[in-house]
This record gives sequence, structure tokens and C-alpha cells, in this order.
Amino acid sequence: MKSLTQANGEGLERTQAIGLMKAEGAQLLELMHAAAELREGAKGRVVTYSRKVFIPLTTYCRDDCGYCTFKRDPGQPGAGYLSPGEVLEIARRGREQGCKEALFSLGDKPELRFPEAAAALGRLGHRTTAGYLAEMCRLVLDETGLLPHPNPGTLSRKEIGALRQASGSMGVMLENLSPRMQHPGMPHEHAPDKKPGARLANLRFAGEMRFPFTTGLLIGIGETVEERVDTLCKIREIHRRYGHIQEVIIQNFRAKPGIPMADTPDATLTDLLRTIAVARLVLGGDMNIQAPPNLSPEAYPMLLLAGINDWGGISPVTPDHINPEAPWPQIEELARRCAEVGYTLRERLTVYPEYITQKEGFVPAALQAPVARLADSEGYARASSLPA
Repeated sequence: MKSLTQANGEGLERTQAIGLMKAEGAQLLELMHAAAELREGAKGRVVTYSRKVFIPLTTYCRDDCGYCTFKRDPGQPGAGYLSPGEVLEIARRGREQGCKEALFSLGDKPELRFPEAAAALGRLGHRTTAGYLAEMCRLVLDETGLLPHPNPGTLSRKEIGALRQASGSMGVMLENLSPRMQHPGMPHEHAPDKKPGARLANLRFAGEMRFPFTTGLLIGIGETVEERVDTLCKIREIHRRYGHIQEVIIQNFRAKPGIPMADTPDATLTDLLRTIAVARLVLGGDMNIQAPPNLSPEAYPMLLLAGINDWGGISPVTPDHINPEAPWPQIEELARRCAEVGYTLRERLTVYPEYITQKEGFVPAALQAPVARLADSEGYARASSLPA
């Protein structure tokens, strides 16, 4: 499969990629080898992670996705918004444990569906969740020095612009771009903010602003291999135009009690490995490709050998509020497991090293001093870089 790693420098074509999404046995091993070879040619044998604290700004959301356990409707335990004091308390605990990223998770536009959410925002001095998020990102940056990374869902160009001035990076998972995902019985049937065109517009807005961006796929939610490949190809198309997509996550669906998809089988390890490998060959050696380690704790070596070069955010303080049943790995243990197969684990910031040291214009003036304080000369995280 060596020819696949070359592909005229353009990555796999759609037809090739679809065929490889069905690889099994010896063909799968060859596919993984080709992906790992491409990754190592660009990245060497360094694999990264970000030491983060997880701030669930609000559990309200107007969407009802078939796989979500994060959302809480008004009246349910845990529903509501964090206050500024609560946000800072979590961020400061993270700083005490050496975290450098503050990852904000939240629902999509709950104020448009729930009067309780609109009233709570009013008491906080805001009309929109996006406005409150921008204020809290600035508060955490100014008061703790942690770099915010919001995952806010679908926003307007103006709302993304407000986040740009107070956040190191931003994320919106595409999950899958097929309109079929919103058909009756599919996971986004009751999720108006998961319209493919709106999610893609966010990627384009961020690209125009040179805003380092995270996106990715959620596999095993009823999509076809063709739909996976089409989503990867669209990510590649947008990144070629703007150069701002700094990482792509390949996340495997895991069933949980109490969700509409509770009886849906988990995405298999084989499916995860070939999707990672195909993503690497579609997106190229320079792309940062991530798989969450807490969702496949038994498979660290295989994920590395399939072509990832990043583990994403890992928190020593807060659980994964999106997958609360899946504990984070101990960072020391993860480093040991990486070393067993010849990889070196290094800590990065929420802004990837190349976006700090090699690509101009991706760290705006308002973020240059905070980033410089946290980054070493190579753009990785500096040890003991936050004040007490």
C-alpha cells in the first residue's frame, strides 16, 4: 500500500477511501502500516496530549441527540448554568494541578427552547448562551492564565469572532455530514443545530478568522462508510482552503443506559482502526488525528499503529462529562504505554505547536502573551508555566 501514502501528495480519492473502509485481516494491517508510515514521515514518533480542566458551562440544550448523556432539561438534577464563581473555582483547581487548557462544554442555544434557560441567562446579564460563554472565556484567561477551548455547537460569524479574542482554539464536531442523520429514527432527528450546512459554515467562519479549529467524526451512529468518507473529504476541502483545522477526532460511539440509542451496538475496534487509518490517508501526514484514550483503554498500541498522533485533552481534575462512565487514563501510565511501542508522549497546549511556531496569524494579539507564557521554544507546553 505504499502508493497510498503518496497519492500525488493529495491524499486518497473518495473511491479508494471507501474501499479501504471495508478492510479486514491482512488488508487492514497493511492499511494501518501505510497510515503509520505517513504519520511518522511528518510527525516522527511523538504523540501529544493537552492537560485540561473540563468546565460544563451549561447542561441545557435545545437539541435531543440520540447518543447524548450530557444534556439536562429544566427540572432535572444537574440542569442549569455555572455561575462565574463556579467557573473560576473549577479553572483554579485545574491550574493547581498543572492544567493549561480550560475546555468549555455546553449545549446548543437552550434559550431558544426553554424559558428557564432564557431567565437564567438574564440573571447572569446575557441574552444568549454564546454571549455568556465569551465572557467566561475571557474571565478564565484573565484570572487564571488557562487557555480556553470552547465547544459551543453552531454559532454565527459574530459569535465566533467574540470567542476568537478570548480563546486559544475552538471545536465543533461534525460527527457526520449526511442529511440522513436527521431523518426519522436517526440520531439527529430532534437536533436542529446539527444541520450539516450550519456546522460547515462554522468551519468556514473560523477559517476566515484564522482560528485554530478542532472537528471530527463520531462513528457507529448509523452512518455508512460512504458517509464517513464524504465527511472526511469535506474536512480536507475546507482545510486546504484555510489551513486552520488543527486536529480531527475519530470518536467511537459507546452505548449508555438511558439514551435513545442504548441498544445500539458500540462501534467495534476494527471499525475504529480502519477509520483512523483512512482518515490519516485522506487528510495527510501533517494533520493531527486524535482518538480519545478513555473510550478504548485496551487498545492504546493499536490506535497508535493505526496513525493517530494525539490523545486529546486529559484532565487530572474533572471527569469526561460527555462520557462520564469512561475515566481518564493516568498520564504517567499513558506515557508508559506509548513508550512500550516506541512513542514519546509530550504535552501540548490547546493551540498545536505548529500553529504557534510555524503558521503566522493563528495567535491573535490578545492571546500572544498568554500563549508565550505557556509555550516552550518548540511550541509545546512549558513545564511549570502558570503562576501560583
